[in-house]
Amino acid sequence: MKKIESPELKEFRAEVNKWLTDNKPAKPSFPLPQSFTEVGNNDQFEYLKAWQNKVYEAGYLGMAWPVEYGGRGRPQELQDIVNQEMLNVRTPLMVNAVGLSWAGPTIMKHGTEEQKQKYIKPILTADEIWCQGFSEPGHGSDLGNVQTKAVRDPETGEYVLNGSKIWTTLAEQAEHMILLARTNPDASSKYAGLSFFLAPMHAKGVEAKPIYKISKEYGFCQTFFDDARIPAESLMGEEGHGWMIAMSVLTFERGVTGGQAGGNLFEITTVRDVHDTAVDCIRDGKPSLEDPVLRDELIDLYISERATRLSKHRGEHSALLVPERMHGLGLANKLVGSEGRQVLNAFAVKIQGNQAQLYMDDENAINGGLWQHGQLASFAGSIGGGTSEVQRNIIAERVLNLPKSR
Repeated sequence: MKKIESPELKEFRAEVNKWLTDNKPAKPSFPLPQSFTEVGNNDQFEYLKAWQNKVYEAGYLGMAWPVEYGGRGRPQELQDIVNQEMLNVRTPLMVNAVGLSWAGPTIMKHGTEEQKQKYIKPILTADEIWCQGFSEPGHGSDLGNVQTKAVRDPETGEYVLNGSKIWTTLAEQAEHMILLARTNPDASSKYAGLSFFLAPMHAKGVEAKPIYKISKEYGFCQTFFDDARIPAESLMGEEGHGWMIAMSVLTFERGVTGGQAGGNLFEITTVRDVHDTAVDCIRDGKPSLEDPVLRDELIDLYISERATRLSKHRGEHSALLVPERMHGLGLANKLVGSEGRQVLNAFAVKIQGNQAQLYMDDENAINGGLWQHGQLASFAGSIGGGTSEVQRNIIAERVLNLPKSR
């Protein structure tokens, strides 16, 4: 059921739509990334950074964040309308995704007044890009087993970092990293020995090395810390409280908790886009849509897309509908959304017949190889923010109260 809006909100929506339509930047000569994890070169980065700054200056980003930190202090429903219209107009994505959606809300929740004053506005303007330092090589999804060490120098008060982080999106461009590191290897539990830092990326001893991905681009990095010194004020909260703050970050990353600054983090592709592509595709010597099996699969995709959209609307009221499981829909939507993106792109490739073998560097590729790239890139979504396997365990144990698996 469509939400009934007041005349004032309808007027605001029309205003936003017009501004976005009039100010949407021209398509550049180079391909744009389909998500913030795929910003692979400086041209893409500068183009998206300029767009985010323009949206902020127009007053359409961080609308519900406090004025004293650079926000607009307006109702969240206005930011929700802006986010919806960005999807409708299909504007470019917000490049400072980690800052807007994870680091910023975490600083607002757990940071000191000095940290809020220092970091929040540059996140909104895209003047300071953030990356995330959680995952490490060799430990996969076992976040509690972090091995990067942070040792406090008793003379200077600085923390000395040693170790490495993997899959650090935009680490080359970032000014800061939200970092989970081990400050007490002898703590009573592996979780109690962790601390949370707002770490500068340009400190001596910090090096980000780009990772070449299967999709033939960069965007991820491995970040190394070699006796890197960061100031004492980089610590958020108290030593040993890092796990609690990291879990708070993940609720923002998984969409379970609200408070993000707004903006789309992905280039939106829909089943309608796939349908439009299928119209001109030939498979097994005949139009793809003449195949009854493919038509059935297409209808299933439409149904799933509609169900997901309705589920997100339900999630807005889950605190009232199911207070005992208020985070359940958010967790489920993350799982369904990341895996649904894989299914959508895989189907869009399958309908192309022999041309499914062509990639973005081939002039004969359908839609410029958009769907082939999307299929390869989509696997990141079912890993980041918790793998699908981890997500299923969380839903089973914390939402459905099922016993833990052995």
